[in-house]
Amino acid sequence: MEGRAQVLITAEELGAEMKAGEPVTILDVRWRLDEPDGREAYLQGHIPGAVYVSLEDELADHTISGRGRHPLPSGRNVEVAARRWGVREHRPVVVYDDWNRAGSARAWWVLTAAGLGCVRILDGGLSAWRSAGGILESGPVTPQPGDMTVSHGDLYAARRPTLTAQQAGAAGVTLIDARAAERFRGEVEPVDPVAGHIPGAKNIPFTAVLTGEGRFLTDDALTQLFSAVDDGGRRIGVYCGSGVSATVTLAALAALGTDAALFAGSWSEWSSDPTRAVGRGAE
Repeated sequence: MEGRAQVLITAEELGAEMKAGEPVTILDVRWRLDEPDGREAYLQGHIPGAVYVSLEDELADHTISGRGRHPLPSGRNVEVAARRWGVREHRPVVVYDDWNRAGSARAWWVLTAAGLGCVRILDGGLSAWRSAGGILESGPVTPQPGDMTVSHGDLYAARRPTLTAQQAGAAGVTLIDARAAERFRGEVEPVDPVAGHIPGAKNIPFTAVLTGEGRFLTDDALTQLFSAVDDGGRRIGVYCGSGVSATVTLAALAALGTDAALFAGSWSEWSSDPTRAVGRGAE
């Protein structure tokens, strides 16, 4: 069972590990909905030794149809990419981003689903590193090739639980919609063609698990937040627009020791089928 120390690392802890010369692979996963390519920002300044990871190109497989806007990559593609990033089987990995932990949480989910044992999200992201006095370096980093091996060909059936669209809409699953409240209610929909939510879902925006500085809430605060989701012992699933920001909520739940399931296709997959029911308004 995971806990906070297995999911998150503070900037101070990372700095101490680096200063002590402890081996750690650092991945820069800058991504946001309105600026999906973070490579230029990475080149201008990143944590020393960090390797850039493209969420769009390496943490999703856009050749797959029918599974939303960010389908999961295959295990084989993750293995090839992770080796290019310098990921090694028995070396800890730290992932970070500069926007609401979305990019780093997606990388954390993909890598742990692929079987990597120690992957931690930099709590507070790049701004926390700067606030802690961490220095930045510019330019690309080309690491020594890694040796990660992924035994799962399909991340939809790998180490971390996932939900299909049919399972997400079935009874017996407590479903959390991690999108903004106005998207959940169907008042606006800036990306997908249909506005609304999966009937029966409960809305907890993924930003609610973070402080104003982008750090994850304390365990007590997270416990109180998720107490609104009365699972009654039922399976918990999380979705968002396309399976990216939902992983922030999944990381928060994992920090509490709950291994919830990801509906990877999320609203983009659900809403693509006109036969599926759509909920609107308050839950």
